[in-house]
This record gives sequence, C-alpha cells and structure tokens, in this order.
Amino acid sequence: MIRRLAVLFALALSLPAVLPVPSALAAPAPLTAQDRAVLAQVEEYLNGIGTMQSKFVQAASSGAQATGTFYLSRPGRMRLEYDAPLKDFIVADGSFLFYWDGEMRQQSSAPIGSTMADFILRKDIRLSGDVTVQEVMHTPGVVEVTLSETKDPGKGSITLIFEDRPFQLRKWRVRDAQGMVTEVALLNPRTGVPLDRDLFYFAEPKSGSGFGNSMGH
Repeated sequence: MIRRLAVLFALALSLPAVLPVPSALAAPAPLTAQDRAVLAQVEEYLNGIGTMQSKFVQAASSGAQATGTFYLSRPGRMRLEYDAPLKDFIVADGSFLFYWDGEMRQQSSAPIGSTMADFILRKDIRLSGDVTVQEVMHTPGVVEVTLSETKDPGKGSITLIFEDRPFQLRKWRVRDAQGMVTEVALLNPRTGVPLDRDLFYFAEPKSGSGFGNSMGH
C-alpha cells in the first residue's frame, strides 16, 4: 500500500490525463478583493524561492503514508526521494520529469510542460493565463489555493497550502483526473540552501543499490 502511494503520486504529477473533466473543476469560484491580495502574496513568495529542501510526509485518502526528502531548485528542477523500504524517486531535470519504479526497475518520463509539476517549476510563476485559480480558501492561520491548467483542467488540480505567520508553503494536495487525492506535508522546510546539481539528473541506480541515483549525493 505504501509503495502504491508513491506510484499514484508520480502518475498524478507526470502523466497527462485522458479522462473527462471532473465536475468539481467545471466552474471556478469568483475571486474577491481579499482573494486577489492573497494571490499576489503567493506569487511573490513562490517567485522568491530559488532552492528548498525539506523532509516530507505523503498521505493518501486511504490513510497510507510514506516519507522522504524533497529538493527544489527553480527554475525547472526538483527531486522527491522516498525513505526505505521504498526505492522510488521522482526527478525533474529542467526538461523532463522522470519517475523511477524501484521495485520494477523501470523508468517513465514526460516533458515537464505536460505535467502538473510545471507550475511550481517555471521561472516566472503567475496565477493567471495558462493557470486557472479554482478556489481560494481562508481559515485561521491557513490559506489554500487550488489551481488547474486552463486549457486542460482534466489533468486534475493542485492545492497549495500556506501558513500565514510567517507566510510559507507547508503542504500541497494533488487530485488526479480520477479524483484520487494525495497530500504532501513539508516538515521544517529550508529555503536558500545550497544543493548539489547531481540531485537533479536522472541516472538509473545500480542493481542492488539503495534508492537515489548511482552518482550518490
């Protein structure tokens, strides 16, 4: 079940949808003046991130959980590496997003621009144009912004969850085209950290090695 959670999340991030648009994404909620102010704050915050490193806990609606480490180097690069016993990892190298299935020892990939990961990895993040804001939710201390791709909302949605004091990203939630939900919570994220560029290149692990790539880091 834990490994299936990693597989589902990788598919939600990397594979284009071919199913009908879910009805929940059919009509974006009207934006208030408060919503627009929050969206401007989200844009400023995300565009200010160059690098980030954080432990994470990934959970599905079924209750299955997995843990690992998340690395981000904008624009274009990220890595999610799962803790043992999983040997799976996801890498975006600036052009493609790769998923390594450690059990099957198989790699799959897709251009970043065709994936749901594209939004957070682009050089200039704007919550308009090819990205549609589906909803902005305000609760005490928390802001949630749900986004979809304007031209193809059938790929699903991603919800970014921020705490507002200080304002920082704490979670994201992916809903795929079939309505399956996976949430990733960041634990003590650090920004502006130096990261080895080798983290963001896909290399098939050597047989018998642990998770990660064969270059090590």
